[in-house]
Amino acid sequence: MILANKLCFVLMVCLIERCVSDESNSVVVNTSSGGVRGQTLNVVNHKINQFLNIPYAEPPVGPLRFSPPQPLKTPKKGIIDGIVEGNSCMQIQSPMFSQLMGKLTTSEDCLVLNIWTPNGDKSASKSQLKPVMYWIYGGALTMGSVYQKFYNGSVLATNDVVIVSVNYRIGQLGFLYGGDQTAPGNLGFYDQLLGLKWVRENIHQFGGDKDQITIFGESAGSWSVSAHLLSPLSKGLFKRAIAQSGAVMFHKDRPVLGTLEALSKAKETARKLGCDPYDHKWLDCLRAIEDPNLFLEPTETDVAFGVTWPVFGTEFLPVLPQKAFQTNKYNSDVDVMAGATKDEGPMLAMSLFPQMRADFNIKKFHELIELQREIYHNIDVQKVSDYYLQNRDPKNPHDLQKAFGELYGDLLMVCPTYEFAKRFAKSGRDVYFYRFNYQTNLFAMFGCDEHTICHGADIAYVFGDPVRTPQMFTETDYDFSLEVMKIWTNFAKNM
Repeated sequence: MILANKLCFVLMVCLIERCVSDESNSVVVNTSSGGVRGQTLNVVNHKINQFLNIPYAEPPVGPLRFSPPQPLKTPKKGIIDGIVEGNSCMQIQSPMFSQLMGKLTTSEDCLVLNIWTPNGDKSASKSQLKPVMYWIYGGALTMGSVYQKFYNGSVLATNDVVIVSVNYRIGQLGFLYGGDQTAPGNLGFYDQLLGLKWVRENIHQFGGDKDQITIFGESAGSWSVSAHLLSPLSKGLFKRAIAQSGAVMFHKDRPVLGTLEALSKAKETARKLGCDPYDHKWLDCLRAIEDPNLFLEPTETDVAFGVTWPVFGTEFLPVLPQKAFQTNKYNSDVDVMAGATKDEGPMLAMSLFPQMRADFNIKKFHELIELQREIYHNIDVQKVSDYYLQNRDPKNPHDLQKAFGELYGDLLMVCPTYEFAKRFAKSGRDVYFYRFNYQTNLFAMFGCDEHTICHGADIAYVFGDPVRTPQMFTETDYDFSLEVMKIWTNFAKNM
């Protein structure tokens, strides 16, 4: 499927909203956050304006830690430097993911947006405004950043769309549930929501159409997309959604994490950090902790699964997806495209479960299935084992690795994504589902062999990496990426 002379005095009195300098190729745009200086890039024979590090909220520090993000009280003084990168949100940087993402500068003060736009005409009429694509990164709600190089939206923007990417809080700092309105859980989703509202208020200054917004994301970014499709707080803020490998639909009858368990986990964190969980001011105690790195110490469950889970039964996610679909309490006025890669599980499983890497046998295979019951519940180990070992040798470690990789991919990504799309299709809106089957050697360094199309293999092609860095790819990769970008942006254009 489907910016010239210096015009600082003009800027100071706000007589114009944009200026161009031939010397530096800089561009200044006025926003509700203040004036933002970006730069014009030459991207495959297109002029693309890039703006990085645009703040959309007050820093969520001190008394605002664990609270929903607050809009900026006043615009920033002076001009925001949107040419240099800013902070990523607090996260553990493991060796594997540092290799993948590069070394990140982290801080709690991280709530910013990046924008790439092909539309340099400030006087553009409504009909000339471009569709907007709002990117939400993945990383198990535990890691990730808008500054990851493969999320550069400049090439994708050459397809006549405006690309926005949003930084949001992750891990405990982004999803801790405190049981009251000051700490309602799912703060990362609230961050994405406020960023989306900022876009609707300001994106016309960048040539984008606030009434033609497509939210899209991969992995936990796809979980986020599905959460916005379910949340009453997100209603009416976007027209279309693309869910790439993931949906918050893991169970038939109960959430992975409900409010009681989430509150218990939060109070255990308080106890470990020297705060009395029985004191009614335990959240204030946590907010008074100066070193945010202390919140990066993973819980026992996080060590096993490397995942931060969203909390259901909350303001943002009041009911399970199944009930939301049954009672029509979801945002059904949206067109959806969803899908998964052919082999979602192998790379994820090998990175999360080290027992798979050496001397993997049938006993360890069954133990890993049993381990999944702690999260997914009600798994019949023998039936699952029999199904995934069909036509495989249970004495062959490679066959066992393949079987568990397939199982884990289905459990975590494929089945939830497909089931979510299938249920959503009953809304009567256009819903498309794809399977990404294109082979790439890009992920070989991360344990994804030449015959496997791993989780995340689609990202490089969606963002045009073969076009930006053709020396790393084949000519076929280049052509395929052009086609993928066309499919994604045509969906955003409703073509």
